[in-house]
Amino acid sequence: MKYVFPTLLMLFLSQIALSQVVVINEIDCDTPGTDTGEFIELKSETPNFPLDGYVLVLFNGSTSGNDSSYFSLDLDGQTTDVNGLLLIGSNTVSPVPQLLIGANVIQNGADAVAIYQANGFDFPQGTQATTTNLVDAIVYDTGEADDVGLLNLLGLTEQISEGGNNNTNSIQRNETDGTYFTGTPTPRQLNDGSGIVLNGIAIDVADDQYNEGEMFTINFTTESPVSSDLDLTITLDNGTFNTADFTGSTTVTIPMGQTSVSTTISLVDDTLDEGDEELIINLQDNFSDEYIILNNNVLIRAVDNDFTVAPFGTPLNPTFGVVASTAPTGYYDTMDGLADNALRDAMQAIIADVNTVRAQTYADVYDILREADQNPANSNEVWLVYTEQGRAKLDQQAGSNSTGTWNREHTFPRSLAGYGSIEGDDIADGRDVFWITRADSLRHGNSDAHALRASDGPENSSRGNQHYGQYTGPAGTAGSFRGDVARSVFFLAIRYNGLSIENGFPAVQGQLGDLATLLDWHRNDPPDDFEMNRNNVVYTWQFNRNPFIDHPELVEHIWGNQTGVAWAQPLSTADFTSDSIKIYPNPAKKHINIVGIRDEATFEIISLDGRKLLTSQFSGTAQIPLNLQSGIYLSKITSNGKTITKKIVIE
Repeated sequence: MKYVFPTLLMLFLSQIALSQVVVINEIDCDTPGTDTGEFIELKSETPNFPLDGYVLVLFNGSTSGNDSSYFSLDLDGQTTDVNGLLLIGSNTVSPVPQLLIGANVIQNGADAVAIYQANGFDFPQGTQATTTNLVDAIVYDTGEADDVGLLNLLGLTEQISEGGNNNTNSIQRNETDGTYFTGTPTPRQLNDGSGIVLNGIAIDVADDQYNEGEMFTINFTTESPVSSDLDLTITLDNGTFNTADFTGSTTVTIPMGQTSVSTTISLVDDTLDEGDEELIINLQDNFSDEYIILNNNVLIRAVDNDFTVAPFGTPLNPTFGVVASTAPTGYYDTMDGLADNALRDAMQAIIADVNTVRAQTYADVYDILREADQNPANSNEVWLVYTEQGRAKLDQQAGSNSTGTWNREHTFPRSLAGYGSIEGDDIADGRDVFWITRADSLRHGNSDAHALRASDGPENSSRGNQHYGQYTGPAGTAGSFRGDVARSVFFLAIRYNGLSIENGFPAVQGQLGDLATLLDWHRNDPPDDFEMNRNNVVYTWQFNRNPFIDHPELVEHIWGNQTGVAWAQPLSTADFTSDSIKIYPNPAKKHINIVGIRDEATFEIISLDGRKLLTSQFSGTAQIPLNLQSGIYLSKITSNGKTITKKIVIE
């Protein structure tokens, strides 16, 4: 027996440990606004109870969810606090949860949360709810009908409602009889107000953004005076931001009997163009159990004042001829002398060449846009397509809240085109990892950067899947994006089989309108240096170019007033003729565009009585602003001693 007793003792102690009940003490499944304050609180019968061997599982009660798991969280290594509580939620919950999960993970209902004695891998996504090894569960809603099937699967008879959408309640467990009630949320507190009152520590900073060279103060405050000296340690490192980027103490002490202390941080003003950075104030949890952290991981932006300014203008203040096309010599040669379908087919053979063109992932697009849509006036920003403004590259949308952020706008909406995300699309794997693609690979249109633009989040939602013409941009903007988006969707219509640009507002998948509107936008907003630079950048990723940026007159040969006319590449001065030079629109109003010559040239406008009214120097594609009365004029283009004269009409 002396050999058996230790074994029996171990079994006895093991049974005691497993008999410790862990329950769902509180759940807040819906919070006002952006719905990021949700949490789940567990409670053990005894304080400081290790949760090894337990797993938290969330079940989706919707029709598509099939009463199956959508999230599981292994609790190994977690321990409840001095009140027997473990709080689970995002960093936006106060006090800060001991176990952090993403914001807005917990669904509103009718859904369920359950605790099992199991492992996380026992509940892969799509596992149907079960009572096997079930410890505790609750089926809840925010006004939805009872999910009888989910109740039955979990062996329950009652579904608990937290209230309507955007409610301010939580569902709380009664300490006396185990029933549930709704009330004001009490995270990290026992629901009946009993237990040990914990002293909360708050972090406060006056602003959330500072420039290099500036100082800011971090204040630490406790809810009640500390019983002994309280040492606090923070870290600020995040990504590329490290100890080389600041000076100041990261260790402070709140003296006994006091409630606050502060430290001052100075941002180093270096000469490096490293872009805006974000530091994270992280308070280390290395103090006694009587304290809790009310807020943590406070994000502060360090604005880099070493940004660069491009030699070309923004779309609002465009320049022309500064940025040259990087198309290889002969890139468009196979299109020379062709018209109609033959021209279209030759163009597609270039921009969808299976042996050359690369398709990148939808996640890669963010990296492409940070480069291609970089604000010419500030290299730390992207230029937003519809709202015509710069926005910090760091303000990329990461969650459901799009306010103040930028995201990826499909100029040819996904729902109209019929493409969507595919496997691997959520992995940013860089330039040199790519899919082979062809004209029939419509699925790759989802991540084609020639037709994706950095866009203000709410404005992207406002545009939705409207056709152009239905959507004309935000009120009060200059419309500097119009030619750009026209050429991007014209590109897609050639690049991918199954897409087309049509008159009106078609309801057929694969068709986008309005052709007449887009032609007008193209003619009145020709490619500028911003757009040419963008074309060059995308080329380094996808190994194809947008021909309508390099040669805007091609739009007329496919859809406009030159259909049926063979296209010829622009010529040098030695070869140019009156037929090779294009001046449009004609009639014109406030500006005129010139294409068809590569060399330096002079453009003049002369009245019919011989007076010279305008002189302008240009090379390549150019837009010349006009301020002339209605009438008929002569235009003269001179280059290397050769001159061509054409008649133009001003409306």
